Amino acid sequence: MTTEDPTGAPSPAALTLTTGEKDKALDKQLEAALEAFNAAATGTPDEDKHLTVRLTDAAGELAGGLSAWIWGGLCGIELLWVREDLRSGGWGGKLLRTAEQEARDRGCDRVLVSSFTFQAPGFYQRHGYVETGRSLGIPGGHADVHLFKSLEWEAPAPG
Repeated sequence: MTTEDPTGAPSPAALTLTTGEKDKALDKQLEAALEAFNAAATGTPDEDKHLTVRLTDAAGELAGGLSAWIWGGLCGIELLWVREDLRSGGWGGKLLRTAEQEARDRGCDRVLVSSFTFQAPGFYQRHGYVETGRSLGIPGGHADVHLFKSLEWEAPAPG
């Protein structure tokens, strides 16, 4: 029998903390619990919407891409990468603008992204993103730069 406090919570003696490596089952349970909490708090359910933009070369090989999530009118860029031999050709900007337009088309009015200082925060700033904060302490004296862009600040790209 589990001893409970007056709120109905189990006693601390009945609970166990464990540590480990990547646990896909735990991740799935945490994701479901947080999505339910977020939906209840905001009235906006998580509909598991994702957005990707893929750049391939003539051989069909991956040359670049962007991956993002969408929730409640917000687009969160998770990954953006361009193959090294194409980085000075404007492909990163093309990927970004394409994703922003697709986000608009899907009802988003804002985008967020984070980029380490050794990656590309200046790239995002050149594309209209504004720094909203930094998380310090990344190895080598670097930081994680958090950036935001309102998609209402600029006119959508012509169709």
